[in-house]
Amino acid sequence: MHRKIAIVTTAAVALGLALVVAGGVLGAPQGGHAAAPDSVVLTEDALGDQISRTQQRLTQVPGDWTSWAGLALLYLERSRTTGDPTWYTKAQGAVERSFALHPAANTDASIAAGALANSRHDFAAGRRYARDAIAANAYSAEAYGVLGDAETQLGHRDAATAAIQRMLDLRPGLPAYSRAAYDLEQHGRTDEAQALLQRALADAAHPTDVAFCQVALGDLAWRTGRLAEAADLYASALRADQSNLAALLGRARVEAADGDVEAALADYATLTRRAPLPAYFLEYADLLQATGSATAQDKAQTQVRLATAAESLFVANGGIDGLTDVAVALATGDARSALTAAKKEWSRRQFADVADAMAQALYANGEPSQALHYADLAVDTGAPNAAYAYHRGLINLALGRTAQAREDLALALQTNPAFAPLDATAAHAALRWLGGTR
Repeated sequence: MHRKIAIVTTAAVALGLALVVAGGVLGAPQGGHAAAPDSVVLTEDALGDQISRTQQRLTQVPGDWTSWAGLALLYLERSRTTGDPTWYTKAQGAVERSFALHPAANTDASIAAGALANSRHDFAAGRRYARDAIAANAYSAEAYGVLGDAETQLGHRDAATAAIQRMLDLRPGLPAYSRAAYDLEQHGRTDEAQALLQRALADAAHPTDVAFCQVALGDLAWRTGRLAEAADLYASALRADQSNLAALLGRARVEAADGDVEAALADYATLTRRAPLPAYFLEYADLLQATGSATAQDKAQTQVRLATAAESLFVANGGIDGLTDVAVALATGDARSALTAAKKEWSRRQFADVADAMAQALYANGEPSQALHYADLAVDTGAPNAAYAYHRGLINLALGRTAQAREDLALALQTNPAFAPLDATAAHAALRWLGGTR
């Protein structure tokens, strides 16, 4: 039986200017990973200033092991805002320096090491470092945040809920609220997730915090098919913080759904230029392919190649990116490599996204019976995800289970009628062919 988040109802959202843990991985897109901030999200200028001040502090006091750990977290935040994984190496060096100066019970360094491991998608290591931090300080809310992120991505639903609940108990602020909302969503409790994010938004004061909450609400609205509401929230987020990449991504998705393909393509071009993440390149390629023009097809293939290059850079800096391996292999028609990558990732973690990747890869290899098991695992989490339902619909159709396929395709389009340019169009067509109403 899954534990349930006990929502804190009386504590105000506590926002502070000190960045504590960057790189938390929650509902991030494939190949790109959005952080739940553990404080105000710094602008690039403010972040640069804080990095410079911390570096100056360490020039004056090189034995300050706490500041070395803090510098590592700032480097991770710089990586998150730029999509540049080369900052991981700098963060690693700062973490190692902190541990060298204070090897025993170094809570700050363990938190930073766990955040770095999570950013690199080594979630088992992230969990191990988080537990080290908790062993040194059982009252560290930040450590429980790192632990919750790791347990979520490992597919340990009860453990993730327990860690996030403990974080809420210790410090019921925006970092805990954002994680709790995502945990609620992963259990299908979307109304409660929305209410929690709205409470966080009501208490947010700094523009970057306001934008973060609006994007989180916009993403939830998008995933549950409330496209007009999502558009308004993304627009508000960009007014509050024009540098917010997640808001730009959301706007591009809604523009594509509304048929304003030219505007969407322009936003994807800006997005991939500002943050060259594999997930952004692959979404851009998907939209280009959906236009149907020969020129766009060539551009789409370029985006897939850029996604491959971005992933190689991520791996070269210590990252592990099995989901992008699967996505790129499927995009290039290499079903065998997709299945190899999916199996390897599944051996590391049993998160719903990985179950869905296994289902897609097995289906692409002509093994729908095996694929159905993994598709069920993904859909049965209860999280609102149109792609999960769509993939299971295709698998059921391949198995001749037309009634089940019709239900899955209808669920996908009910959840979000425009969840992906190519796949949503295919879902509508398949449902019509099956005698559905769409």
